[in-house]
Amino acid sequence: MDRRDFVLAAALAVVAPRRALAATGRGRTLVLVTADLESRVLAVDAASARVVEAIPTLAYPRSIEAAGEVAVVAHSELGALTLVDAGSLRVAHVLEGLGEPRYTAVHPDGRHAYVTDADRGELLALDLVRGRVVGGVEVGARARHVTIDPAGATLWVALGSKAEKVAVVDVRTPVRPRLAGRFRPSFRAHDVACAPDGRHLWVSSGDRSQLAVYDVRSGRLLATPSGDWPPQHVTFAGSTAYVTSGWSGTLRVHHASGRPLLQVTVPVGSYNVQHGVGRVVTPSLGHGTLTILDERGGTLHRERVARSSHDACLIRRGNTSR
Repeated sequence: MDRRDFVLAAALAVVAPRRALAATGRGRTLVLVTADLESRVLAVDAASARVVEAIPTLAYPRSIEAAGEVAVVAHSELGALTLVDAGSLRVAHVLEGLGEPRYTAVHPDGRHAYVTDADRGELLALDLVRGRVVGGVEVGARARHVTIDPAGATLWVALGSKAEKVAVVDVRTPVRPRLAGRFRPSFRAHDVACAPDGRHLWVSSGDRSQLAVYDVRSGRLLATPSGDWPPQHVTFAGSTAYVTSGWSGTLRVHHASGRPLLQVTVPVGSYNVQHGVGRVVTPSLGHGTLTILDERGGTLHRERVARSSHDACLIRRGNTSR
């Protein structure tokens, strides 16, 4: 692995408190679930796993990410984004004319987010308040999974579902992302995830049952935890990492350093995984099943909520009147 490009931009990352992903205030915790084949996002009560609202969207909602009081939904096939207001559970903005928007990383300032465009090989900067694209940078073909360090200084993008390289982007100026370099991981990468400690970068594999944990500052490979059938996806709660394998139907729990802790069975097709508001959620693409777990990895609910679901995120909805 060439560490020079990795270290060039990773040195920008300094540890800072992570801003909460969801709106604060009293109210219920909701899981927003993409119903891929039904042109809508479902709001599911995290306490009961009941669907409490269906939010109509453009067709084929795929990925979804909570960003303060907004949820960013990507419609990859349509080249569009939907911004959903978390308080009213209504569509706030629709952005069209993109190439193939894939995944979103949220800047700690709560106002800006970054979306990968696989078709154009770009990283787009969004202003969530204004509901528009305000900047961007070319990072490389097939840009897909993306993660940002907790200080909002450095961002990593996997260039493909079996990526030979990962792009490293300087986002210290949120509206002017700058490509700082690229590095070659120890295998073909799929997902990238920076731990909340700002020290560990996890890279999952697109071609083998393995993961890699890198030291952010030095670029040194620290650990190679075992994974299940690729591709795997990663999310964090504090010092705990959660790794799903949709093909294997498993969720593995690790310490952020790579040490294994627990393995849980989830429905086959549970590819993506997200954490927020004290819960871990993973939806099943093939079965439309939503699994809600606590931070220890204990399964709280497993319910079929849609015909198919690609992604889900968590929000804390305040007492907002509609």
